[in-house]
Amino acid sequence: MRGSSTWLRRLCAGAIAGLGLALLPASAAAGTVTVIFGATTEKSGLQAQYKIEVPSNWNGTLLLYSHGYNSFTVPVLPPDDATDPATGAYLLSQGYALAGSAYARAGWSLDQAFQDQIALLDAFDKKVGHPTRTIPWGVSLGGMITAGLVQQFPNRFAGALPMCGVVAGGPGVWNQGLDSEFALATLQAPFKMVNFTSAADVFANYGAATAAVTAAQTTKEGRARIALSAALADVPGWVDPASPEPAATDYAAQEVNQLAWDTNIDFLFAFFGRAELESPTRAGGNFSWNTGVDYRVQLAHSVDRAEVEALYKIAGLDLNKELDKLNDAPRIAADPKAVAYVSKFITYNGDLDIPVLTVHTTGDGLVEVTDENAYASVVRSAGDSSLLRQVYVHRAGHCTFTPAEIATAFKTLVHRIDSKHWGSIDPSTMNAQATSLGSALNVAPASFIHFQPAQFLRPFDARNVGDEGESGNQD
Repeated sequence: MRGSSTWLRRLCAGAIAGLGLALLPASAAAGTVTVIFGATTEKSGLQAQYKIEVPSNWNGTLLLYSHGYNSFTVPVLPPDDATDPATGAYLLSQGYALAGSAYARAGWSLDQAFQDQIALLDAFDKKVGHPTRTIPWGVSLGGMITAGLVQQFPNRFAGALPMCGVVAGGPGVWNQGLDSEFALATLQAPFKMVNFTSAADVFANYGAATAAVTAAQTTKEGRARIALSAALADVPGWVDPASPEPAATDYAAQEVNQLAWDTNIDFLFAFFGRAELESPTRAGGNFSWNTGVDYRVQLAHSVDRAEVEALYKIAGLDLNKELDKLNDAPRIAADPKAVAYVSKFITYNGDLDIPVLTVHTTGDGLVEVTDENAYASVVRSAGDSSLLRQVYVHRAGHCTFTPAEIATAFKTLVHRIDSKHWGSIDPSTMNAQATSLGSALNVAPASFIHFQPAQFLRPFDARNVGDEGESGNQD
């Protein structure tokens, strides 16, 4: 999803891009910036618009930006080459060239993004020159794409910065979301979760799910069930980046925030995003399953378990009986061909070959921070842990990093590429580095923090491919 300011910025860029390839001078702190708009063409015939910016003091490094999820309900938006104008201007001032593709299609666009980003690199070579090195970076689905580019084309890159990325891979994150919805539909009010047949079908069941949580919130029993639903996806009880994190035992506030995640963003992906991915031009069927899942075990591993137990006690509900009901309910099976598609776009194998630094907020309720545990697990299994470092920002929200935090993460990664050794990723050091960049980039206090994410509840990676219908394993 994109904010209104980004939406307006992309529309302005689109007005220029619509005129065709253009070279536009732009002012920046470093001097003149050459801006290039163009398009690449896929084998399918689809075109992907791109944007390139090259400062006059180009240092030879290209930063390849992958944007996040673009709703399939709107046309493909004009291309971005940075997370936001302030971060982009700072990187240009440091001598970095920027490039980014809009991808040829919206939605779960990994299939197009992998093609389009590599085609953009080739276009950059022709229009600007071959960079001395290229570093991919991106947020949300773009973080997932960045990690996928590393896996598929390691020889094209020197290092990578996936941020708030879906780095648990496609099957895992969709399965974990299904678990959350399954609990609500089974224990509160039924609604359809997979195999949508039409836009009307999607809207009807989105409405039913929203009505279910709205009704649940009015009773103690319902609030306990909302908490259980959230716990099965490890949704944090913190939603507002401008507010402090609720106290560890403030379960009422945590549950209200989990409800806000559901109604403001998570259900949009659970229904409309899922329908797009189920379509014949994507997976062609249901790609998620909960066969073989023991929900008692899942809750035992959840970071929200204490909240669930407390709210069930307040409600006077028997949690064991409710878990029995979940475990006894008819399960949802997946279409193997659909699973194969989502596994291809993408499941991680942990083979890095180049340095990778991931960044995640601790209070992310759309792409939960536990995704980072899943990624670290498969990287460890592949024997590449020395190439991976993961840093965390103590803030609610999805991808709510400040420009200063992003710039500091870049500095950390570039140091590793240049020196062949990881420098300090101590939060106090990184916070000091971010603060030193000044108030314009520090739109909120720098908030890197020591943090270890809990295990991802529904892991599925290269070690599990072929095990559809199993709950997944993780070391």
